[in-house]
Amino acid sequence: MKDQLKMSSDISKMDIALIHDYLANDAYWAKGRTREDVIKSMENSICIGLFDQNKQQLAFARIITDHVVFAWLMDFFVVPAFRNKGLGKILLQYVVEMPDLQHVNSIGLRTKDAQGFYDKFGFLSLGQPETWMIRNKKTK
Repeated sequence: MKDQLKMSSDISKMDIALIHDYLANDAYWAKGRTREDVIKSMENSICIGLFDQNKQQLAFARIITDHVVFAWLMDFFVVPAFRNKGLGKILLQYVVEMPDLQHVNSIGLRTKDAQGFYDKFGFLSLGQPETWMIRNKKTK
């Protein structure tokens, strides 16, 4: 099966409707995200789609990077109907081996429930969390 899979970073090949539907309705981190915001975020990121031989999108990941200091992995998901087939591992292995990310000091991400999955690829909980800060958007 792996030899029948294709990766693409061409946004024109991405299934925008599928990506938006999953993010807006299923992803705990992106519920309610508008289609326009999904498209804008994709246009300003490196997007990786995993596709089968029929060009059906099976998984998606989005990366923001300065190509030197950091990269941030976001919106990583496998379409629910295709889970438990090793596709997430294939996609994440591809991401961590991307030439564009080989010189960055670190790749970050946030997850509420998949630490064990990311651990297998060398991701660690933040060391010295007291030195990390974030400014969140104010909510009403």
